[in-house]
Amino acid sequence: MQFAVLMGFVLAALAPLMHRWFAGRTSWVLALFPALIAGWLFSQTPTVIEEGSLLLEWQWVPSLGISLTFLLDGLSLLFGLLITVIGTCVFIYAGGYLKGHPDIARFHIALMAFMVSMLGLVLADGLVTLFIFWELTSVTSYLLIGFNHADLQARKSARQGLFVTFAGGLALMAGLVLLGVASDSWSLSDIRAMEADLRDHALYTPMLICLLLGAFTKSAQFPFHFWLPNAMAAPTPVSAYLHSATMVKAGIYLLARLQPELGGTALWVGTLSLVGATTLLVGAFLAIHHTNVKKLLAYSTIMALGTLTMLLGIGTEYAMTAFVTFLLAHSLYKGALFMVAGNLDHETGTKDVTAMGGLRPLMPVTAMIALVAALSLAGVPPLFGFIGKELKFEAVLGAGNYQALLVPFAFVSAVLTIAVAAIIALRPFYGRRHQTPKVPHEAPVSMLIGPGLLSIGSVVFGIAPAMFGADALLTSAASAVAGQPMEVTLSLWYGVNLALIMSVISLGLGFLLFKYWDNVRARLSLLAPIMRHGPEAGYEGLLNGVVQFSEWQTRILQNGYMRNYILVMLVILIALIGNSILLRHSPLIVFELDVRFHEIIVVGTMTMSALFATITRSRLGAVASVGIMGFSIALVFILFSAPDLGITQLLVETLTVILLVLVLFRLPRFSHLSTSLERIRDGSVAAMMGILIFLLIMTAWSIDQFESISTYMVENSAPLAYGRNIVNVILVDYRALDTLGEMFVLALAAIGVIAMLKLRHEPESPKTAAESSKTDTKEPFDG
Repeated sequence: MQFAVLMGFVLAALAPLMHRWFAGRTSWVLALFPALIAGWLFSQTPTVIEEGSLLLEWQWVPSLGISLTFLLDGLSLLFGLLITVIGTCVFIYAGGYLKGHPDIARFHIALMAFMVSMLGLVLADGLVTLFIFWELTSVTSYLLIGFNHADLQARKSARQGLFVTFAGGLALMAGLVLLGVASDSWSLSDIRAMEADLRDHALYTPMLICLLLGAFTKSAQFPFHFWLPNAMAAPTPVSAYLHSATMVKAGIYLLARLQPELGGTALWVGTLSLVGATTLLVGAFLAIHHTNVKKLLAYSTIMALGTLTMLLGIGTEYAMTAFVTFLLAHSLYKGALFMVAGNLDHETGTKDVTAMGGLRPLMPVTAMIALVAALSLAGVPPLFGFIGKELKFEAVLGAGNYQALLVPFAFVSAVLTIAVAAIIALRPFYGRRHQTPKVPHEAPVSMLIGPGLLSIGSVVFGIAPAMFGADALLTSAASAVAGQPMEVTLSLWYGVNLALIMSVISLGLGFLLFKYWDNVRARLSLLAPIMRHGPEAGYEGLLNGVVQFSEWQTRILQNGYMRNYILVMLVILIALIGNSILLRHSPLIVFELDVRFHEIIVVGTMTMSALFATITRSRLGAVASVGIMGFSIALVFILFSAPDLGITQLLVETLTVILLVLVLFRLPRFSHLSTSLERIRDGSVAAMMGILIFLLIMTAWSIDQFESISTYMVENSAPLAYGRNIVNVILVDYRALDTLGEMFVLALAAIGVIAMLKLRHEPESPKTAAESSKTDTKEPFDG
């Protein structure tokens, strides 16, 4: 399985080459890859159902405890099948939808990379591996959403999705690290098998908050829901794949995976139940507000994601059954409906459902697929969506303390969802014929196979779920989510109960809302000023605030003046180190120094020359004083038994003084570039920096926590490095790489000196300069 996932990235890289070989059939060829993986997953279904899980081990970085181990249990098997089966349909669909597109090879690269990233995410057993694949899905989805890069809206939507999911990814990284620390393991299978209860750990609350932030941003939970509808700027195959079965369900998968270890607490139940219920109601309400067919489906997807989160929060066995059933049902009908939306856009040239009508005679197959998938979305028997809706109502009716809130939320959202389903299934295909930008006709076969198969799946699983293995697969998935054995038995008829009554009433009210949709939408437009101040406005405000802050700090701190950069760095250094040495650790200064008279003379000369260099207005005097300071430092080295350093210092200072004298008369005259107050400020900072260095040196001199390393050098230079010159041994043996770097620096400096010495400036005549100026204004510089 690891080989198959990694081969997916290889296939993505080979996509342009495959386009040369197979041309228009490339999408069909690439579709074989997810189809083969789906076949392998189907072959492992009996083993997973019987044994519970299958661990495919592969060490990646053993020294760091990082492995590419894959865990195949009921939950990852269900997600893996959805990813690969719907991925096969999407690849085939994309071949027809983007036929003739000049960048279809680039599209295949991003889509294949996204698919295997998502597959690696749901199969990953290691926390580090899971996070890597998690971020890969964010990057590849960014490329897919912004596929039409010439479109400003596509670029903006891709950036928005990337920012929101990456911010959540940072929180997720912190949560996974806390999870690894709390469990003392980086393996999900080990965490699941551990005896200690993570709910009692001191890190549980911060860990759960970080993990929930990561999951909520990825799965577009309120208030992070706004990026998903905007991502509809992507081509329809991307919408059908990312927003029905894959990326937006990554956060749902993470919550389901961690449910056995972290679920059941008051924080978990309350947060997931309330956030999920709010999200499903907001998504369903906003869907009614739009006429763009893809936006309608996007907001209904938000409703479904909120439903799945709410069911995980409820946490009962009935809720777990409803969770896996609703997950499968939603993937089937939503993938089909997004492809239907693509067919409508592709053949009519518009996404506005109010501009469509009477298309059924011209697009009969698309109309039939839309009707079946929409009926499943509405929860009409005998389709699979009806079973999912019934179980959802049963779950919220048994929600315990939150029942009074969740039941009305679920019922109202069901009514709104039924209206959305009716709008999509009936408005474009029935009624009066409307003129569209393009003359409509039936979509090609490649654009009908995918949605047709998914809608057939809704019918088949609805009529006989046990016959086609849905019961067994969902039993294994529900058991993995619940963390204990469960039995899922699906049926179209559970008898007359409150859930059935709620379902029937919601159907009637939903159809009534559809009949008066135009009037309702007109009334809802009055709320537009309020809706403009929602979470997306907060995101835009935050983004603008970051830009304004960046402009301010660039204007103040990064204004192009080197002295300001140095000043800021020194002030921060003084603040940080000064705080540490003065406030947190009292400096230990011992003045028992054996200082002799000639040493005082040398240090005094060094100090006076440095001071003179800063106050003199003579360039020659400044060069001479800098040279005196350098030679004094060399003398200090020699006095303290470091003749090699002294010689090096003498050579460097001699060369520096000679170079400065050579260019002395080409240097600009000294001038006042700062005010008196600024010079006082700079002098104060310099003085504080000097005092800080003095305190650090004296503190280091006074503290003797470890035995001097010089003893080791003296004892081992000859037997280990075969050298009696200890300094040479340190430079060329113990610090070989450091010395090599210094040699490179010196070589670069020598090259620079040679270039300066060889430079000859030849002044141009006025005529030549004028001609050169004219030439520059006519032709761009391309040197």
